[in-house]
Amino acid sequence: MIELTTTEQALLLAGSFLFFTLLEGIIPLLQMKYKKIRHTGINLFFIVTSIAVSIPFAFIAVHSSDWVTRHEVGVLHQVELPKWLYVIVGIMMLDFITSYLPHFVQHKVKWMWKFHLVHHTDTWVDTSTANRHHPGETVISMLFLIVAIFIIGAPPWLVILHQFIAVTFSQFTHANISLPEKMDNAISWIFISPNMHKVHHHHTQPLTDTNYGNIFSIWDRLFKTFAKSDVSNLTYGIDTYPDQKEHDNMGKLLVIPFEEYRAPATPPDQGDRDFQAKRKPSLKIIRTPIPSQQ
Repeated sequence: MIELTTTEQALLLAGSFLFFTLLEGIIPLLQMKYKKIRHTGINLFFIVTSIAVSIPFAFIAVHSSDWVTRHEVGVLHQVELPKWLYVIVGIMMLDFITSYLPHFVQHKVKWMWKFHLVHHTDTWVDTSTANRHHPGETVISMLFLIVAIFIIGAPPWLVILHQFIAVTFSQFTHANISLPEKMDNAISWIFISPNMHKVHHHHTQPLTDTNYGNIFSIWDRLFKTFAKSDVSNLTYGIDTYPDQKEHDNMGKLLVIPFEEYRAPATPPDQGDRDFQAKRKPSLKIIRTPIPSQQ
């Protein structure tokens, strides 16, 4: 059983963020010309807002986790599993219900998408982008977590372990780092790899609506939302907010969810044709079409 104090958790997460930030300077994927310190500051600001709005939900989550453990409520309490398998199954179930599922839903429901698209407006994707989530999206995520706790019967230590792994993976997959292609491909068979997630940050559909996973890639492969492409052909951001004055301004980012919905500037079919037209001849895309946003 893993027990970490709040300070220990914060130090570990800060350490992983620093590690990936340093790694970006050693093996960068792209040479992006931007004000990194300012950009990082904007994205880290969202940590503060997320913590602020998540405090009451975290309180509910902790007590819910303790309650289901004491009363043996949830899937994990209905079967006898070896400890190692218990951990793996628990992490996988938490990953699906708290990461893949809400991510997929937020891409399909307009009012949820308006909160989530703040994350997608980043045109300079790096490890700090992992923290770029509107406080409204944080509320949605916490609600999914509470539901997951009751369904799974996750004890507090498992929830904490999952949260740490999830945040570390998010920093890893958003990091502007270049891994050997064979290594990245090998990772993507089981886990989300950096290049796999970069595809999700392409600025137009249909690629924006693929690769929803956070830790495990099995969900994207199972539900046919997996996509693979050469990252050199990708353009970060979102086509509905191409103006830097909108996507690089803290005040503007906070009010985006409350503005009128903007339909994709590039229709999914057109985006697919444009991407295919400019791709390298040797590139192979593995993609299964899925419905566009509702």
